Amino acid sequence: MRLHRLDVTAFGPFGGSQSVDFGELSAAGLFLLHGPTGAGKTSVLDAVCFALYGSVPGARQSGQGLALRSDHAAAGTRTEVVLELTVAGRRLEITRQPPWERPKKRGSGTTTEKAQSWLREYDATAAAWKDLSRSHQEIGEEITQLLGMSREQFCQVVLLPQGDFARFLRADAEARGKLLGRLFDTHRFAEVEKRLAERRRAAEAEVREGDAALLADAHRMQQAADGALDLPELAPGEPGLAEAVIAAAAVARSTAREQLTIAHCRLAATESAQAAAERALDDVRETARLQRRFAEARERAARLEDRAGAHRDAQARMERSRKAEAVAPALELREAADAEHRRAAAAEARARALLPDSYADAGAAGLAAAARRTAEELGGLESARRAEQRLTQLVAERADLDRQERADEDVLQEAGAWLADWDATRSGLQTRVESAQEAATRAEQLGVQREPAQRRLGAARQRDALARDTEDAHARVSAARERATEARAHWLDLKEQRLTGIAAELAANLADGEPCAVCGATEHPAPARKVAGHVDREAEDRALAAYQRADEQRAEEERRLGVVREALAAATAEAGDTPTARLAEEVEELERLYGRARSEAGALHAAHEELRQAEQEHERRTAVRQQAAVRAASRVGHRDRLDRERAVLAEELTQARGTAASVTARATQLERQAALLTEGADTARAAEDTAQRLKDADSRLSDAAFRAGFETPQAAAAALLDAAAHRELQHRLDAWQSEEAAVRAVLAEDGTAAAAQRPPADVASVEQAAALAARRLRDAASARDAAARRCGELDRLSARSAAGVRRLAPLREEYDRVTRLATLAAGTSAENERKMRLESYVLAARLEQVAAAATVRLQRMSSGRYTLVHSDDRTGRGRSGLGLHVVDAWTGRERDTATLSGGETFFASLALALGLADVVTDEAGGVRLDTLFIDEGFGSLDEQTLDEVLDVLDSLRERDRSVGIVSHVADLRRRIHAQLEVVKGRSGSVLRQRGAR
Repeated sequence: MRLHRLDVTAFGPFGGSQSVDFGELSAAGLFLLHGPTGAGKTSVLDAVCFALYGSVPGARQSGQGLALRSDHAAAGTRTEVVLELTVAGRRLEITRQPPWERPKKRGSGTTTEKAQSWLREYDATAAAWKDLSRSHQEIGEEITQLLGMSREQFCQVVLLPQGDFARFLRADAEARGKLLGRLFDTHRFAEVEKRLAERRRAAEAEVREGDAALLADAHRMQQAADGALDLPELAPGEPGLAEAVIAAAAVARSTAREQLTIAHCRLAATESAQAAAERALDDVRETARLQRRFAEARERAARLEDRAGAHRDAQARMERSRKAEAVAPALELREAADAEHRRAAAAEARARALLPDSYADAGAAGLAAAARRTAEELGGLESARRAEQRLTQLVAERADLDRQERADEDVLQEAGAWLADWDATRSGLQTRVESAQEAATRAEQLGVQREPAQRRLGAARQRDALARDTEDAHARVSAARERATEARAHWLDLKEQRLTGIAAELAANLADGEPCAVCGATEHPAPARKVAGHVDREAEDRALAAYQRADEQRAEEERRLGVVREALAAATAEAGDTPTARLAEEVEELERLYGRARSEAGALHAAHEELRQAEQEHERRTAVRQQAAVRAASRVGHRDRLDRERAVLAEELTQARGTAASVTARATQLERQAALLTEGADTARAAEDTAQRLKDADSRLSDAAFRAGFETPQAAAAALLDAAAHRELQHRLDAWQSEEAAVRAVLAEDGTAAAAQRPPADVASVEQAAALAARRLRDAASARDAAARRCGELDRLSARSAAGVRRLAPLREEYDRVTRLATLAAGTSAENERKMRLESYVLAARLEQVAAAATVRLQRMSSGRYTLVHSDDRTGRGRSGLGLHVVDAWTGRERDTATLSGGETFFASLALALGLADVVTDEAGGVRLDTLFIDEGFGSLDEQTLDEVLDVLDSLRERDRSVGIVSHVADLRRRIHAQLEVVKGRSGSVLRQRGAR
């Protein structure tokens, strides 16, 4: 992976748009990213990570979405990160825009825009970029697949955070395991441990469930054996449980079979005794029944004798009823004829009550003739009815013509009033259209002037700000110059004082017999002495260093002053000398005029539309007026024809309706009169017919009564019984005969008469004896059934227990095997001597690879002194596998990495980070990483160690690899020429690139 270009806009501390050309920086192989604290060095790395993965590293993940936006950005500027890189031989461009709040286009307030992403690939054949995707998820999956690393791995491998690896050196096994687990994705081995533990728990649950079922069956067998089964105290999972349950079941079955044999013998004896008692009871009960039967028959015979007279009267009544049944049809016929005659007479009376008095004495024939005459008169009114309907239509048509005439008069009046104002209306609308067109032209001219005016106002504001910054920079330069002058004067004074007292300094090194370094004499009779306030070389060097620092500060302030002056000159060239307030007033006036012109121009479309609609309305109203005039002319002739026809019809109807209000009323009167006459004739004929039938029925009834032996028809009717009374009387006669026959039969039975001669039977004592025998039989049968059920239940439970034991055997084997694997993988097994978990075992192998890769660079940084080694030793009571030690070649001893000094910890952690990057890269599929970043930690190194570390980093440039160092160390700015500086300012940070190529 090689980075080419990074563009950020409104991201983090960068308020505007900044660009980084990694191609130029990478040409030097080693480049420096520096700047003051809080300027945004880390934000450059955040932007790279955000472009690739859509999120920022580590603890800064909370700064997602709206929080990524720069506080210095203008309200209308959208946050955006664009990264161009080459990975896996493909040149890609990734664009990320997080969600942001922008001002609403209409009205006040803000609205939130959704996040957007683009992925493009450069097509060398077509020499153009082609779009690949705009989906966040697809882009993330594509980048992760090409890099072969997750975001966490990328942040550890490409953005090397030295603080994390320093903690990694001093961390315990658990903390190291968490980091390595994230980088090497060993969670699948942890899942294996988890799955084994789950399988162990599941197998244990199945075994315990089987043991519990076995124990439950054993307790059921104990209950079935009425407590005669002696079970040992065993819990689920204990050895020997199955054998104990099977043995106890065999004993219980044997005992239950012996008890069943004894119960069968007892049942046979009680069955014989119960059968004898039942036979004796049946004999006594039969004798008692016959004695009761004979006594009851004697009582029933006495009751029959008492009711003999009533029985004879009932027989006589039944005989008269049978004779009266021959007269019953004539009686029914006479009653029906009488009822029909009364109904017909009542109907005739109602019909005659509705007729005029002139028809009171008319018979049926006279009423029928009057009905026919009325119908003939009604038929003569049909022509008059049609004339009356036509007259109604003529009146409606005449009213409709009047209504149309009034409507056309209203239309003509309204159209005339509207057309009278047409010229003024059209002139006003054309004036509005012309005014709106002029406003649109004016708005277009003002729109061209807006952007230059706004740009000039922005430059003026920047000019004012830079003018203030220039004054501040002047003050700082003056102060820096004074400090540098004072430091130089102080250094020269000390140097002069030291030269003045140099004799005393040389005399301090004189010894008797040793030649003087100045004159060569071996005798030193009067060596110079140091006076109070003597200046030595150390004091002079400190003053020189202070002067150099002050001079560097002066040069830096002068450089910054030059930068501000250049920016001020550019802003002044853009804005001129016009005051900012005046430019703001001009822009405000221009915006006001532009807004008013836009508002007036906005009415152009509405004015055009209103003019078009008014012209259409003019044409419509003209046509309406012409049509109304044509309709008025055609109505004159139609109205005259209707008036003539109505006069003729009115005269005809006056003759036809007579005294009635209308022909329809006259027709209604005739229809009602004809209907009443017809109904009166029909009811009169019906009354005459029913009177004749009633007379015939009376004659037939008298003949039938005389033939049946009755003096009058009324006597026959009185003797006649209805169906209910006949059935009741017949039932009484039949019951008397049945009872008499039954009593005679009982009194004639030989056995019954013989039983009556015996002494009364004692049923109670015999029933008690039989009940006692039956109870003994039930007890014996219950005991036999209970014994049989006990045997069956014990056989069933024994068979189920045996099946459960056979089913549990493979489950126990599986549980033992899974338990051994689970405890071995979890590090709790006695076979696992080092108590190392499976995941820790895999991570230990990875850590061993990392230590080997890190040692290659650590030996070079430490001049061959230190070597990193992996250790499987346990620490305290914890588990082993992730220990990390350092071997000191000077002492030959192995010690913990926590004993390293600050500088040693830095280059050890750097070597570890680089080694881890190599191993993770190989793990990810060997994706080549051509760009690396190392964040901080160089301040703890001395000059020699820093040289060695830089040599190691410089060696990373092999095969065109580039390394970026993020650091505050000033010495690195002199050693590394290719630099990316982050400059912090009030309006946000900016990026400056220097020394590349």
